Amino acid sequence: MSHVLRKLTRVSLVAESFESDFSAQAEPYRRELLAHCYRMTGSLHDAEDLVQETYLRAWRAYDRFEGKSSVRTWLHRIATNTCLTALEGRQRRPLPSGLGAPSSDPTAELVERNEIAWLEPLPDPAGDPSDIVGSRESVRLAFVAALQHLSPRQRAVLVLRDVLQWKAAEVAEAIGTSTAAVNSLLQRARAQLEAVGPSDEDRLAAPDSPEAQDRLARYIAAFEAYDVDRLVELFTSEAVWEMPPFVGWYQGPQAIATLVRQQCPAQAAGDMRLLPLTANGQPAAAMYMRDGDRHLPFQLQVLEITDAGVGHVVAFLDTSLFERFGLPDHL
Repeated sequence: MSHVLRKLTRVSLVAESFESDFSAQAEPYRRELLAHCYRMTGSLHDAEDLVQETYLRAWRAYDRFEGKSSVRTWLHRIATNTCLTALEGRQRRPLPSGLGAPSSDPTAELVERNEIAWLEPLPDPAGDPSDIVGSRESVRLAFVAALQHLSPRQRAVLVLRDVLQWKAAEVAEAIGTSTAAVNSLLQRARAQLEAVGPSDEDRLAAPDSPEAQDRLARYIAAFEAYDVDRLVELFTSEAVWEMPPFVGWYQGPQAIATLVRQQCPAQAAGDMRLLPLTANGQPAAAMYMRDGDRHLPFQLQVLEITDAGVGHVVAFLDTSLFERFGLPDHL
C-alpha cells in the first residue's frame, strides 16, 4: 500500500511540475494572444474564448514542444489556427458605416439589428507604457474594422507578417501552405486594406497625450452638462457617429447634434455621467444614464481624436462590455 502511495505522490509531483513549468512559460503571452485573437475575430467575447482554447491545446501538446521556435511563436501559431477553425463559415463583424449604406437622417427612426454580429471594442491593458504604445496601432478600431473585409486566411497572413513581423516561410509553416501562397495572400490583403482602411491613423492623438486628455475632458463635460452646442464645437467638420446595434451612421456636427437632441433619452444636465478610459489604443468613455436615484450602463464610446477635434465616435450599446472593461454596474 505504501509503495502505491509513493508512486502516486511521484506522479502528482511530476504533474505539478509540468503544470508549473507550462504556466511559467506560457502565461506571460496571454495579453498579446488576446490582442491577436481579437484582430482575427473583431470580438472581445470570441477572443477570450479562443485564448482559453489556445492554452488548452498548448497544454495538451506541451510535452511534444521541442523548442525549435520560441514559446511565443509556438503559442501564436496555435492561436492562429484556432482562430481560422473558429472563423470557418462565419460572417465578418462590421460597424454600421461598413455596411455600405449612405449616412442616415438623424430625425428618422432608429433601426436596430441584433442579429448582426457587430465589431466589439477591446480594453487597453494596464502595465508597461512602452508595451501599450507598441500595440496601439494594431488594435485601433478602424484598423480592426478594415481587417474584417479580408478573408480569414488573408487576415492571418497580414497580421502575422505586418503586425508580428514574421517571415513568409514562418507564416507558411504556421498555416500549412507555401511561401508563394503567403506572398500572394499578403499582396491581395494589403491592396484590399488600402482600399477600405483608415487614411488618417497617423494623425490620431495618443490617449495619454495632453491634447487627447483635454479634448476628452471637455467632451465628457459637455455631455454631463447636456450642452449640445458645446459638444458640436468639439467635432471635426466630417465627424462620424455610429452606435451598433443600430444600423444608421451620421456625418457632420449638426447631424450628430440633431441625433443627440432627438434620440438620446437624457433630458437635462446630470442625466448622463461618463467615466474616462481607453479602448483599442484610443480615448474612450463609459456613459451611464440616470435611472431613478442612480446611473446605469448605457454606452461605451470609443473616440478618434486628431488635432482638428473629435473625428469619429463609435458608441457601443452592448452593456455586457462594462463588466469586461472592469467598470462598475452602476454609479
